[in-house]
Order: sequence, then structure tokens, then C-alpha cells
Amino acid sequence: MENDVESRLRAHLLSVKEDLMTGVSFMIPFVTIGGIFLALAFMVAELPEAILGIPMPGAGTTTETVFEDTGTIPWYLAQIGDLGLTLMIPVLGGYIAYAIADKPGLAPGFILSWAIQQEAIIEAAGLVIGFEADGAVAGFLGAIVAGLLAGYVARWMKGWSVPSVVSQMMPILVIPVFTTLLLAPVVILGLGVPIAILDDALTSALEGMQGSNALLLGAILGGMMAVDMGGPINKVAYVFGTVLVADQIFAPMAAVMIGGMVPPLGLALSNFVAPQKYAAEMYENAKAAVPLGLAFITEGAIPYAAADPLRVIPSAVLGSAT
Repeated sequence: MENDVESRLRAHLLSVKEDLMTGVSFMIPFVTIGGIFLALAFMVAELPEAILGIPMPGAGTTTETVFEDTGTIPWYLAQIGDLGLTLMIPVLGGYIAYAIADKPGLAPGFILSWAIQQEAIIEAAGLVIGFEADGAVAGFLGAIVAGLLAGYVARWMKGWSVPSVVSQMMPILVIPVFTTLLLAPVVILGLGVPIAILDDALTSALEGMQGSNALLLGAILGGMMAVDMGGPINKVAYVFGTVLVADQIFAPMAAVMIGGMVPPLGLALSNFVAPQKYAAEMYENAKAAVPLGLAFITEGAIPYAAADPLRVIPSAVLGSAT
């Protein structure tokens, strides 16, 4: 009996891993496009204003102002790159749900994963319980949970016995609409708001550590950058570091930047050194992760973390913290 339970648990975990890998495989092209276009934006912005008297495309733009210099070529490239990295999160959740429930799960997984990335939605939901959320979103970990929930609920609804007249509408109307309707309050209030509360608690804790052991604070900030790789915990560490820079305190921001660059660069290097230990499509992601890591964009490591979170995230946190 015990062996039977263990074998079923292993089979279920293997199934979940396959579902995660499906989401990751569809997400990788978005990461690749985002990484390459952002790298191009920063590269063009670094060109001199003119060569041999010929004006260069990035004239008047620097890497610090690439997102503010509206209408310049680096700005256009950066906008496209940012769009790729933004869309990769709902694509991850959507295709995890698709792997579980086929087409009926795709739209709910995508929409729910996207909903918990919207600051306005999380802030409004927080007010329902009397908490003032301030810019927190769920990140890729929230998208994984939303995708799994959407997929399982949609698959459960596919098994319903309904009249033939309704069965034709089930995959395109009934299942997507009711899955989204059922899970929207669950993921927004059950995922988005708790993450916002955690975000607020972490900010308060870091503020209380100012002036304490610099090595400990640096290790905590570096580790936080790798926990959710661009999500709310990552953003708390980044904002904390930038606030201190304004006060002419630079060491914490140095830890933040190193911590944010280690996961994509370290995982890409690992993939290059031992490609046999990774899925084939991950090798292409490694090529995009390098410029993303060099540009201090931790999201380049998300495909690795989404594919195997239990092993990748702890090792990335340890690497960034040290």
C-alpha cells in the first residue's frame, strides 16, 4: 500500500514537471527576444554620437536613459525587449494550464497569471481586507501556481457529464469562463494580496537592518534578488538599494547588482559547461541569459527556475548571497 502511494506521488510529480517544462518551452522564445532586443538597445545607446561625421542611431541616448528617450532607436528596441520579458510570465502560466487541460485551460491560465502581475488589481484587492498594497505583484512563482490551478480546474470541468447541446460550448465558452470566474478571487486574494503583505513585511525588516552588519545585509539583499528573479521579493531588495544610493550609501546596491546578475550568468555558464544535464531548448535560453545577466536583468534565469524550482531557486539564492 505504501509503495503504491509512493509510486502515484512520483508519477504525479513527474507529470507536474512535464507541465512546467511545457510552459517553459513556450516561454523561452519570449525570453530570447526580450534579451536580444534589450542587449541591442544598450549596445546602440553606447555608440558614439557620430563616426566620421555620420550620426549614429543612438545619438543623445545613454544606457541610463534608454527607457526615457522616447522615439530614439534604443528606446524602440528597449520597448520591444521589455514587452518580451513582460509577456513571458502570462505565457508561462497559460501554457502550464494548456499542458494540463489542453485548449480550455490556455486562456484562464494566461489571464489569471497576467491579473496577478497588475499592481492596480492587487492594490484594490488589498483594500478589501484593509491592507494597502504598494506596487507588489506575484511574479513568475505566482504564474506557476495560477497556471497549475487553472489547468486542474479546467481538466476537472472537462470531465463533467453535460447535455450534448452544452458539450459543444464547453471547450470554448463554459470551461474558460467558469474557470476564470472561479479562480480569479482565489489567485488575487489568495496569492496576490499575501505576496503584497510579505513585500511590505520584508521592506520593514530591511529598513530595521540599516546600520547593522554590512556582510549580513549584503548576503540577505543578494539572496533576495534570486528568490523570485524579478518578482516582488527581488523588487524589494532593488528598491531598498536604490533608496540608500540616494543617501550616498553604495555598498548595499553593489550586493543587489551582483545578486541580480549571478543567477542568469551562473545558470547559463552551467548550461554551456554541461548541456547534457539540461533540456535541449534550455541551451537556446542560455544564449539569451548571458546578455540579460550582463544587463542586470535577473529574469533571464526564470526558465531554469520554472522548470525545476526546488533545485534551482535554493542554489541561485545561495550563489547570489555569497
